[in-house]
Formats: sequence, structure tokens, C-alpha cells
Amino acid sequence: MSGLIGKKIGMTSIYSADGKNVACTVIHAGPCVVTQVKTKDSDGYSSLQLAFDEKKEKRTTSALKGHFAKAKTTPKRKVAEFRDFATEHNLGDVLDVSLFVEGDFVDVIGTSKGKGFQGVVKRHGFGGVGKQTHGQHDRQRAPGSIGASSFPSRVLKGMRMAGRMGGDRVKLQNLKVVKIVPEQNLLLISGAVPGAKGSYVLIEK
Repeated sequence: MSGLIGKKIGMTSIYSADGKNVACTVIHAGPCVVTQVKTKDSDGYSSLQLAFDEKKEKRTTSALKGHFAKAKTTPKRKVAEFRDFATEHNLGDVLDVSLFVEGDFVDVIGTSKGKGFQGVVKRHGFGGVGKQTHGQHDRQRAPGSIGASSFPSRVLKGMRMAGRMGGDRVKLQNLKVVKIVPEQNLLLISGAVPGAKGSYVLIEK
């Protein structure tokens, strides 16, 4: 499917035609350069490899320098592959926000913010014990029992417990393109998008 690589700038809100205040995320999408074209004959499947955001040449490996040189472009920071692109493109072509139209629905993929080690209340939404009765006063956010004793005499796989939270690949579907600013390659997409400010996202049409 068609798509672009972008960078999350932050959030804002705009007013729709019917006067509603719509919260949206601002994404700097493209311009992206086609750095590789894969076909079913040569690779077994069809896709386009896109590259986005400038990178210092001295911080780029020789192999990657040669890869970008084939596409006649400078080294890039982020490279991603989009399978079964809707339109045909050649090596070195540049894609921008003109790929989208206001009102389109897109899927956005990003890496969620890492929260570190968290308890079950924050990580899984447990309610907590609540009342401080019968002598207990420090167990409000504890997970409670995690298994039976005699059978099965172990903790079952998949038990929701405390642990590292965030830092996962997240895909949000059916987000609306509210506004496009072609001069600055900006997309305004309704709602929140996974990731911190400045993080890379993939926008699939």
C-alpha cells in the first residue's frame, strides 16, 4: 500500500467546517526518496524502499553510501519498505504529501513512549484493593493472587504482572487526514499518534 515516512512534530487543534474543535497531530511527512524498487521477479514480492531525513555523510557506512548513491541521493536517517505500492515509481523518485488528499483515512505506525518498569495499576489498568481494613494499609496497588497452590502449582503463562511498559511498535488505524500544508510538507491527522516528539512514524494510505 502507498505511504510515506514522517516525523512527529507535536499536537495542535483546529476547527472543522461545522465549528468543532478537532485535536490533531502534526507530522512532517516527506519528501521521501525511492532508494530501492523490489519486484516479484527479482525479490518474490513487490515493494518500494523509501528514505527520509538527512544524515551526516561521515556517520554513514560505506555500504549505505553506495546504496544511496545508486538512487542519486544523499545519505538518509530513516529507511522503510512499503509493500504493493499503488503507483509505479523509479529509483530516485521523490514522493511528498501530494500522495494524500484531505479527508483520506490512514494507518500510522510508531514506537510508543517507553515508561520503564511499571506496576499492574498503570501497566494493565488494575483497580487496586481500595479499603484499608482488617489491618492492611499498604497493599492498594498490589496485583493480588497470581495463582493457585496445589494445582497447577505454578504461575500460568501470560499472567498480567508488573514489568517494562511502552517502547512497543503500535499501529493506529483509520485516522483522518484533517489538513495538508504542501508548502511545508505537513500532515495534520486527527487524534493522537504513538511516539514522542521527533520520533519517526510510517503513514500508510
